[in-house]
Amino acid sequence: MSIYQHIKEQAYLANMQLPKLNLVLFTFGNVSAADREKNVFAIKPSGVPYEELTADKMVIVDFDGNTIEGDLRPSSDTKTHAVLYKNWPEIGGIVHTHSTFATAWAQAQKPIPIFGTTHADHLTVDIPCAPPMGDDMIKGNYEYETGFQIINHFKSLGLSYKEVEMILVGNHAPFTWAKTAEKAVYNSAVLEAVAHMALLTQQINPQAPRLQDSLIEKHYERKHGSNAYYGQE
Repeated sequence: MSIYQHIKEQAYLANMQLPKLNLVLFTFGNVSAADREKNVFAIKPSGVPYEELTADKMVIVDFDGNTIEGDLRPSSDTKTHAVLYKNWPEIGGIVHTHSTFATAWAQAQKPIPIFGTTHADHLTVDIPCAPPMGDDMIKGNYEYETGFQIINHFKSLGLSYKEVEMILVGNHAPFTWAKTAEKAVYNSAVLEAVAHMALLTQQINPQAPRLQDSLIEKHYERKHGSNAYYGQE
C-alpha cells in the first residue's frame, strides 16, 4: 500500500462529492488533499470521468508541481494547487470547479455582494473576483500564474486566506480551500448557493442594498466568534 494512501482516499472521496452536489459537469473540476508533513498532495487525474475514479488513480504531487507517484497525468490545474499550498501553509485541501452560478459571476468579472445572512454565516465580505490575467501571464506558465493571480488579489484587498476561503478568478471559475479537502468541498457548495441567491436577488431588485453591518457581524459571530452558539458543543 502507498505511504500516501490516506491523502489518496481523502482526495478521492472529496472528488466524488462534486458530481453529487451538482458542482461539476463531465470532468470540469478537481479536488486535492495535502499532507503537510510530507509536503505533497493527492489530486484528481486529468480528464478522467468521475465514475471511473478510484483512490489508487489519484496522483501524488509535491508543492513544486512535480509528480511523485502515479501512472496518470495529474489535473491540468495542478500547478495552481501547488502554488497555493506552497504559499499558504495552513490549507490542506483545494477545490476548483466550473459550477454554473459561481462561474457566471467570474465570467462577469464581478465579486459577489454580501446581500443576506446565508452569505454572512460564512464570511463578512463580498466574495472576491480576481481580475483577468494579462496576456504575458497567459502565454507563460498559465496554471502556475493562476496561483499568483489568486494570491496577489488577496494581498491587494488585504484579505486573509484563513478567513476568506474562496475566490472567483475573472473570466475563469471559482477556487475554494480549507484545512481539509472535505471542508473545501463544503465551501465550494456554499459559494455556488450564495452565487445563485445573489443573482436572483439582483434580478428581483437591481438596487438591492448590501446587508447591514450589524447583521453581518451577528450572523458571522454566532457561528465563528469566541462566543459562538450555533450547532452543538
